[in-house]
Amino acid sequence: MLSSSGMRRLWQRSHARAAVHDGAEAVTFTLSDGVRLSGAVTRQKVRQKARGLLILFHGWEGSIDSTYVLQTGARMLADGWDIFRLNFRDHGATHHLNTELFHSCLIDEVVEATAEATLRYLPYEGAPLGLVGFSLGGSFALRVALRAPGAGIPLSKTVVVCPIIDPHAGLRSLETAIWIYEWYFMHKWRGSLKRKAQVHPQHRYFEPRDLRHNMRELTRVLVERHTDFGSLDAYLDGYSVGVDRLAQMQVPTTILTSEDDPVIPVADFHDLNLSEAVELDISRYGGHCGYIQDWRMNVFTDDYIAARLNACAQD
Repeated sequence: MLSSSGMRRLWQRSHARAAVHDGAEAVTFTLSDGVRLSGAVTRQKVRQKARGLLILFHGWEGSIDSTYVLQTGARMLADGWDIFRLNFRDHGATHHLNTELFHSCLIDEVVEATAEATLRYLPYEGAPLGLVGFSLGGSFALRVALRAPGAGIPLSKTVVVCPIIDPHAGLRSLETAIWIYEWYFMHKWRGSLKRKAQVHPQHRYFEPRDLRHNMRELTRVLVERHTDFGSLDAYLDGYSVGVDRLAQMQVPTTILTSEDDPVIPVADFHDLNLSEAVELDISRYGGHCGYIQDWRMNVFTDDYIAARLNACAQD
């Protein structure tokens, strides 16, 4: 809760935002199926030649301007990396770009956007390419990394923080945690759905009564009305990276999570069958993508991510 608080935005966001926005170039990709996704690239200014390109994925109902994205981006710019921040569909101010709704199984468009960002912004041939994702963005990052070799994406390193592993367990965890967690995510999701309806008034996405549902029932309505999965269970299975799915990982990958994460059950990580390319690091404390380490709201994850990415970069 503290990591998402106004205090952290007040103390940390302004400096990080200034660093990341300085010289940033906004871009919108039009993908092969007509889907449009937006993002922004910022070139580093501390080295003659960039160490590499880092692509950042935000969490559910976050954006390229979420505090944790800006803080990580600012740190990696200071270390000499160019950075690209990608907005998922219907995140940030992007609801107008596509008529169809976002859902968590839209991996094809995220893979294609990652490939396009790499093609456009990798600073030189053979430069290291890093990918970092938080929460649901961590789930997307793991799935992109699994597909990267076949998609021609030359990923050097993936780091994910508190990724969703088993969506079934994650949904149950939110339902049984203290009320404020589900309230927080539902408040943001309902607001996003209302903005979507405002910019596409010709589409009747949901009935007013639907938005009064809890997370499980509103997700069920989304799946049955706006996807081809047919059932909630099939949809949740569709973006799972649990059990044996990461056993095929070829890209060097670090997963950081915490035992006290109230959103993602730590048991999901103990059950994983991982390839030798995957490092699993479970800390005692950290919350859900929190990892606040001092009263100034500095976070442990900035140094942690930087150490792993810099290790695979040329000096």
